[in-house]
Amino acid sequence: MSDAQLFQYANSAALLSWIALVVQPKRVAPLLRFVVPAAFTMLYIWALATAPANPDGGFGSLEQVKALFSADRAVLAGWVHYLAFDLFIGCWEAMDARERNIPHWLVVPCLVLTFMFGPVGLLTYFALRAATGRRRAALPA
Repeated sequence: MSDAQLFQYANSAALLSWIALVVQPKRVAPLLRFVVPAAFTMLYIWALATAPANPDGGFGSLEQVKALFSADRAVLAGWVHYLAFDLFIGCWEAMDARERNIPHWLVVPCLVLTFMFGPVGLLTYFALRAATGRRRAALPA
Protein backbone atom coordinates (compact mmCIF):
# COMPACT_ATOMS: atom_id res chain seq x y z
CA MET A 1 0.00 0.00 0.00
CA SER A 2 1.39 3.40 -0.91
CA ASP A 3 1.96 6.33 1.42
CA ALA A 4 -0.71 8.24 -0.51
CA GLN A 5 -3.25 5.46 0.10
CA LEU A 6 -2.39 5.30 3.79
CA PHE A 7 -2.80 9.07 3.95
CA GLN A 8 -6.28 8.78 2.39
CA TYR A 9 -7.32 5.98 4.76
CA ALA A 10 -6.10 7.91 7.79
CA ASN A 11 -7.95 11.03 6.65
CA SER A 12 -11.14 9.05 6.07
CA ALA A 13 -10.90 7.38 9.48
CA ALA A 14 -10.33 10.76 11.13
CA LEU A 15 -13.25 12.40 9.32
CA LEU A 16 -15.63 9.55 10.20
CA SER A 17 -14.46 9.65 13.80
CA TRP A 18 -15.06 13.41 14.04
CA ILE A 19 -18.53 13.05 12.51
CA ALA A 20 -19.34 10.34 15.03
CA LEU A 21 -18.02 12.53 17.85
CA VAL A 22 -20.26 15.41 16.80
CA VAL A 23 -23.36 13.23 16.27
CA GLN A 24 -23.05 10.63 19.07
CA PRO A 25 -20.57 11.95 21.66
CA LYS A 26 -21.86 9.92 24.61
CA ARG A 27 -21.51 6.69 22.75
CA VAL A 28 -18.31 7.16 20.83
CA ALA A 29 -16.09 9.54 22.80
CA PRO A 30 -14.81 6.97 25.30
CA LEU A 31 -14.08 4.49 22.49
CA LEU A 32 -12.65 7.00 20.04
CA ARG A 33 -10.44 8.52 22.70
CA PHE A 34 -8.31 5.38 22.71
CA VAL A 35 -9.03 3.09 19.76
CA VAL A 36 -8.58 5.41 16.78
CA PRO A 37 -5.62 7.33 18.24
CA ALA A 38 -4.02 3.95 19.07
CA ALA A 39 -4.42 2.85 15.45
CA PHE A 40 -2.99 6.18 14.29
CA THR A 41 -0.11 5.70 16.71
CA MET A 42 0.73 2.31 15.23
CA LEU A 43 0.73 3.85 11.74
CA TYR A 44 2.83 6.73 13.06
CA ILE A 45 5.45 4.42 14.58
CA TRP A 46 5.68 2.41 11.37
CA ALA A 47 5.92 5.52 9.17
CA LEU A 48 8.50 7.11 11.44
CA ALA A 49 10.59 3.94 11.63
CA THR A 50 10.56 3.38 7.87
CA ALA A 51 10.91 6.98 6.63
CA PRO A 52 14.21 7.66 4.95
CA ALA A 53 16.57 9.67 7.11
CA ASN A 54 17.62 13.11 5.94
CA PRO A 55 21.02 14.19 7.31
CA ASP A 56 20.00 17.84 6.90
CA GLY A 57 16.97 17.36 9.17
CA GLY A 58 16.72 18.49 12.77
CA PHE A 59 14.87 20.75 15.18
CA GLY A 60 17.31 23.65 15.42
CA SER A 61 15.88 25.77 12.62
CA LEU A 62 12.89 26.01 10.34
CA GLU A 63 15.05 24.80 7.44
CA GLN A 64 16.05 21.69 9.41
CA VAL A 65 12.42 20.91 10.27
CA LYS A 66 11.45 21.32 6.61
CA ALA A 67 14.22 18.89 5.70
CA LEU A 68 12.77 16.34 8.14
CA PHE A 69 9.58 16.34 6.07
CA SER A 70 11.20 16.06 2.65
CA ALA A 71 10.04 12.43 2.17
CA ASP A 72 6.39 11.42 1.75
CA ARG A 73 6.62 8.84 4.53
CA ALA A 74 7.87 11.49 6.96
CA VAL A 75 4.99 13.78 5.99
CA LEU A 76 2.59 10.87 6.56
CA ALA A 77 4.06 10.35 10.03
CA GLY A 78 3.71 14.04 10.86
CA TRP A 79 0.14 14.21 9.57
CA VAL A 80 -0.96 11.10 11.49
CA HIS A 81 0.62 12.64 14.59
CA TYR A 82 -1.73 15.63 14.20
CA LEU A 83 -4.75 13.41 13.51
CA ALA A 84 -4.16 11.31 16.63
CA PHE A 85 -3.62 14.20 19.03
CA ASP A 86 -6.41 16.40 17.69
CA LEU A 87 -8.92 13.54 17.90
CA PHE A 88 -7.82 12.72 21.44
CA ILE A 89 -8.30 16.38 22.43
CA GLY A 90 -11.71 16.48 20.73
CA CYS A 91 -12.82 13.41 22.66
CA TRP A 92 -11.58 14.96 25.88
CA GLU A 93 -13.54 18.14 25.12
CA ALA A 94 -16.75 16.15 24.54
CA MET A 95 -16.30 14.06 27.67
CA ASP A 96 -15.30 17.02 29.85
CA ALA A 97 -18.27 19.04 28.62
CA ARG A 98 -20.61 16.18 29.48
CA GLU A 99 -19.16 15.92 32.99
CA ARG A 100 -19.61 19.67 33.40
CA ASN A 101 -23.17 19.63 32.03
CA ILE A 102 -22.27 21.90 29.11
CA PRO A 103 -24.82 21.37 26.33
CA HIS A 104 -23.28 19.48 23.43
CA TRP A 105 -24.56 21.94 20.85
CA LEU A 106 -22.29 24.55 22.44
CA VAL A 107 -19.31 22.22 22.16
CA VAL A 108 -19.81 21.36 18.48
CA PRO A 109 -18.13 24.58 17.20
CA CYS A 110 -15.16 23.82 19.47
CA LEU A 111 -14.95 20.32 18.02
CA VAL A 112 -15.03 21.64 14.46
CA LEU A 113 -12.28 24.14 15.30
CA THR A 114 -10.22 21.44 17.01
CA PHE A 115 -10.58 19.22 13.95
CA MET A 116 -9.58 21.98 11.55
CA PHE A 117 -7.18 24.12 13.61
CA GLY A 118 -6.17 22.06 16.68
CA PRO A 119 -5.07 24.51 19.37
CA VAL A 120 -7.64 27.13 18.28
CA GLY A 121 -10.42 24.66 19.06
CA LEU A 122 -8.90 23.76 22.41
CA LEU A 123 -8.59 27.41 23.37
CA THR A 124 -12.18 28.00 22.25
CA TYR A 125 -13.31 25.09 24.42
CA PHE A 126 -11.45 26.52 27.42
CA ALA A 127 -13.20 29.85 26.81
CA LEU A 128 -16.57 28.10 26.58
CA ARG A 129 -15.87 26.20 29.78
CA ALA A 130 -14.94 29.42 31.58
CA ALA A 131 -17.93 31.31 30.15
CA THR A 132 -20.49 28.70 31.14
CA GLY A 133 -19.10 28.41 34.64
CA ARG A 134 -20.52 24.89 34.75
CA ARG A 135 -19.15 22.63 37.39
CA ARG A 136 -19.28 18.91 37.65
CA ALA A 137 -22.56 17.59 38.93
CA ALA A 138 -22.42 16.31 42.47
CA LEU A 139 -22.62 12.56 42.79
CA PRO A 140 -25.61 11.26 44.75
CA ALA A 141 -24.78 10.16 48.28
